[in-house]
Amino acid sequence: MPAKKHSLDFEKPLLDLEKQLDDLLQSSQSSDLDFSQEIKAIEKKIDSTKREVYSDLTSWQKVQLSRHPNRPYSLDFIERIFSDFQPLHGDRLYKEDAAVVGGPAELNGKRLMVLGQQKGRNTEENLKRNFGCPNPEGYRKALRLMRMANRFKMPIISFVDTPGAFPGIEAEERHVAEAIAVNLREMATFNVPIIVVVVGEGGSGGALGVAVADYVMILENAYYSVISPEGCAAILWKDRSFASQAADALKLDGQKLLELGVVDEIVEEPIGGAHRDWDSMASVVSNSITSAIDNLNNSADLLSDRYEKFRVMGQFVSN
Repeated sequence: MPAKKHSLDFEKPLLDLEKQLDDLLQSSQSSDLDFSQEIKAIEKKIDSTKREVYSDLTSWQKVQLSRHPNRPYSLDFIERIFSDFQPLHGDRLYKEDAAVVGGPAELNGKRLMVLGQQKGRNTEENLKRNFGCPNPEGYRKALRLMRMANRFKMPIISFVDTPGAFPGIEAEERHVAEAIAVNLREMATFNVPIIVVVVGEGGSGGALGVAVADYVMILENAYYSVISPEGCAAILWKDRSFASQAADALKLDGQKLLELGVVDEIVEEPIGGAHRDWDSMASVVSNSITSAIDNLNNSADLLSDRYEKFRVMGQFVSN
């Protein structure tokens, strides 16, 4: 886990208290003075401040948390949840895309196919991973692996974390829209359980290109949306500074998505966000994935259920 602490504006009171606690602990270790009472008082204050800060976040604050630089990424979850992960590379058409990772792995002794959209932790990694924005070859690699999973009857687990597909001219030249569209079509036909976990950003068709699934879960502070709040604000208000208003209007956080039937489960994060406890977060996600696989294995007709799931989205009744 990255050691460097990053703070968002609304987290500042908490980080100030944590710094006071660190200073007291260091003073206690370097002197004979007893600071136990002061340490207990600050720890109690930190706990209450955590609950106060994170208990009623706005949609925009959740978007900010979903982008937190210390948040666990797809490979962090894969490393903690699965065993014997064998990453495979290339789309067999153009080249490797490091913004998409994937390969067979094991969970509870059962083989499955794991996919993930992967960001970088620093400038070098982000350039390699294209800031988590897949090119067409990334979606074609994902499709190659999902076809393999379908052939060998392996459940598919897809971790979503991208601001969107890469919008550059090279991606358009290699037909990124067509690559995403083919994935949507093919994922609708696979006769194996497909489970999606939105762990950070779920941006536009870039996310949906690996997210046509039987069961969609979203982390408490992640988002899933047709467009980023900044992009929406630039279109509607002609000003990206209206991103917070756009986030509310888009109904992109977990609770609203659950009410609309877009997602099936909200995965609770540790108090303070997933970036504060990777292991605990991975354990909760692992349990949710295991439960979802068990339930989907009991489905009488996966394809019909999947079809119906997407058909009912967006239905409304008028008087």
